[in-house]
Amino acid sequence: MSPKHVVFKKVSRDKSVTVYMAKRDFVDHCDFVDPVVYVMLSCTFRYGRQDMDVMGVAFRRDLFLVTRQVYPELQDKEKLTHTKIQQKLLRKLGNNAFPFFFEFPDNLPCSIALQPGPSDVGKKCAVEFEVKAFCGENQDEKIDKQSSVHLTIRKIQFSAEDSKLVPSAETTFEFLMSEKPLHVKLSLPKETFYHGEPLKADVEITNSSSRNIKDISLSVEQVTHVILYSSDKYVKSVAKEETSDSVPSGTSLKKEYTLHPLLAYNKDRRGLALDGRLKHEDTNLASSSIVKQEVLKEVQGILVSYKVVLRMVASGEVSLEVPFRLMHPKPEPGKDFFQLPQHTHTAGPAYEPVYMRTCSVCVCVCVCFKLLFVYC
Repeated sequence: MSPKHVVFKKVSRDKSVTVYMAKRDFVDHCDFVDPVVYVMLSCTFRYGRQDMDVMGVAFRRDLFLVTRQVYPELQDKEKLTHTKIQQKLLRKLGNNAFPFFFEFPDNLPCSIALQPGPSDVGKKCAVEFEVKAFCGENQDEKIDKQSSVHLTIRKIQFSAEDSKLVPSAETTFEFLMSEKPLHVKLSLPKETFYHGEPLKADVEITNSSSRNIKDISLSVEQVTHVILYSSDKYVKSVAKEETSDSVPSGTSLKKEYTLHPLLAYNKDRRGLALDGRLKHEDTNLASSSIVKQEVLKEVQGILVSYKVVLRMVASGEVSLEVPFRLMHPKPEPGKDFFQLPQHTHTAGPAYEPVYMRTCSVCVCVCVCFKLLFVYC
């Protein structure tokens, strides 16, 4: 028997508009993004806490906003191509259901939030995506909360297919009054690590110099680029291994170290970048951002990268770093991200899962005919 899949349903307070979505996570494959049928789609970058909004000025910016009319229909839906789940919803909901198709532009960041401090209140700094359906005489009028419905979605990325690239870096340091140099090499077994997976790093040190090497340490550093009116960079360590290993003059060291970059060890650290989360879900450290080179200069919001940094003391600090990616694995064919064990959706009074036997990307808008227009 085919496995059951969830269709998410949300109803406005006056029951005039209902949104149905087959999933709430949409994958950025770099070449294309999973399509969405939508009412209104917005991407917002909130760069200040809600309690910081003063004098009517909100610390937020709409990075993307588009609205389309659903009813009266602009196209005959019988002539449109529907996904399997749209066809099922149309049969189930009848003539008041109106499907639409939408694609994300390439220059939008993924859903990312900055972890608030223990004393912070209100909405946190984040890049957020939202689908909204509402009724009105035109799309510019003030939206009546009783006749509107909001549903948060996410734009996410999965790791690309396994790369044979083995990240490594090596360099030679020369010291004053020392005839021979210090040679250091840092390498990782692969380019992409998955959330929750231990990160193993190989260190090779050949100390031909006259200096003694001590206080060897490794750390995983999260580099967060916040891009709006200017580009700001924040670097935070998310895993660290401090050792008493030393390499006296004329000796060498070859050793494997293990690091654990996990949110569980960084719960109270303000400003860490996290993957955007849906209500009732846990989250993790933000996944590495993958952006097409041709649109990199157009991207605004939050971009994240990671690197392993090796440090040691030899009369001064010596360091070496290697970049890598921290991401989620690509789900098996036929499975969606929200079906993975770490993501559990809880039903509530205004958020009711409807079980169907198919899985596809779609949203259907169901319109009650006591109101004439729905925009999306």
